[in-house]
Amino acid sequence: MSTLKTKRFVMRKTLIGNNTIITFTNKKNETYTYDHDAVYSANQHKLETMECWHKYGNYTNSNNLPTWAREHQVETK
Repeated sequence: MSTLKTKRFVMRKTLIGNNTIITFTNKKNETYTYDHDAVYSANQHKLETMECWHKYGNYTNSNNLPTWAREHQVETK
């Protein structure tokens, strides 16, 4: 299992299957942690229909954790 810390919510084609836990802190200093593969598995169709997914190979959101990804948050200690 690998971990990644960023300043935005990110889903990347290159991270699929890598068992990555991502922690990001947004502009309001709110921190979220989620399982990249779980979010991808649950939302694969949604992501694969987005233009950014095909054009750039990723989806990002710098303001918040998308509602469709919230059920895959990971408890932090």
